[in-house]
Amino acid sequence: MTNNHEQITRILQPVAVIGANGHTGRFVVAELLRRGFKPIAIGRSSVRLAEAGYYERGIECREAAVEDDAALDRALAGAAVVINCAGPFMDTADAVVRAALRAGIHYLDVTAEQPSVQATFERHEVAARDAGVAVIPAMGFYGGLADLLVATVMGEWDHADTIEIHVALDSWLPTKGTRITGEKNTAKRLAVSGGQMQPVHQPPVEKVSVLPAPFGQQTFVELPFSEVPLITRHVRTKELHAFLSKAALGDVRDPSTPPPRAVDETGRSAQRFAVEVVVTQGELRRRIIAQGQDIYAVTAPIICEAAQRILSGDIRDTGAKPPAAIFNADSFLRELDPHLSIETLEV
Repeated sequence: MTNNHEQITRILQPVAVIGANGHTGRFVVAELLRRGFKPIAIGRSSVRLAEAGYYERGIECREAAVEDDAALDRALAGAAVVINCAGPFMDTADAVVRAALRAGIHYLDVTAEQPSVQATFERHEVAARDAGVAVIPAMGFYGGLADLLVATVMGEWDHADTIEIHVALDSWLPTKGTRITGEKNTAKRLAVSGGQMQPVHQPPVEKVSVLPAPFGQQTFVELPFSEVPLITRHVRTKELHAFLSKAALGDVRDPSTPPPRAVDETGRSAQRFAVEVVVTQGELRRRIIAQGQDIYAVTAPIICEAAQRILSGDIRDTGAKPPAAIFNADSFLRELDPHLSIETLEV
């Protein structure tokens, strides 16, 4: 139960959301409000912020383009954390991280892009550590969720022989932002093979795995996202491979697939997902599965839980780091109920 002091503390610590008028950004603003925070909605266009209904709901709105350092500095004034939802993150992350560091505030984003994560770690680790702030890229469905699941299922293990991540979606109705990012992100995707980061084998490996209902037997294609550069920052493993269900890949690659359509009052689509992580060490094998609804919507409680823990001081470290290096992964995932259903097995 949240006490009055904690509630007042949250209200006094505004959280800025860049790209607040976008599909994921709207879920994030709504989740911040639900948790008792005061969001600051930031976007390129005051017209689009108005279209999102923020002015009429009394939410503070600020206009800024990421290319304009002075405008970014003004937009972040008074915030304690900035959540960047404005992709493609190859175009936005660096500028927003630099603005966060100038302001001395924490930074989170929701990128699925491997190059963006790698650049954030390489360019900003020292400055973030020196400033005593957390800079966490990929704190969403793609990236952060798998990183937390891996850390949770590994438990006391200090290394793994293999890690496999299987992402099953019963459909993938991509947003406009997803399509733009997909067109621009032409970098070779990386996995870990033989203990080294390597480009994914071409053509990509396919494999079959059986997941709980409603998925059952699924065919997966190797297609790593931002989870790989996150996990490799703090986990030793000989092999790390991530797969996406073949049906979902077909949806997102089909230009005629429509965008998400809301089916409830929260704006969620009917999409169901499952993320399976399997780790091995010698003859031992562990497995954890997370299930839920709508990959864009579930990103909001994940990243807002991160912001809440940072502002309450419930963190292990600062600097530019992956989620599981900053937070207690097991505790973090437990707090995401009922947004995620999680089952852990040792077989």
